[in-house]
Amino acid sequence: MAISKVTRNFQVTLPADIRKKFHLKIGAILEFIEKHGMIVIIPQKLIDVDQSWFWSKEWQEKEKEVDVVEHRCETTSFKNVREMRKHFVR
Repeated sequence: MAISKVTRNFQVTLPADIRKKFHLKIGAILEFIEKHGMIVIIPQKLIDVDQSWFWSKEWQEKEKEVDVVEHRCETTSFKNVREMRKHFVR
């Protein structure tokens, strides 16, 4: 168990073993949420706006579909891009 105190500016020092375990560096982004009467701290990563499309729910669902196909080693050939889109975009 690690203990830290709140300073006069409401700052808290994260114990060294916690920083090492979660690979936290100066400037790390942390999310604070309240859950069942506790404060939960969750390390976060920032994503550039121009890359946020990749993390959309729809894109991630398609990524999972591709993973399943790759796992089964299924392949499909297409005559052109239009044929491929018909296959994947339903």
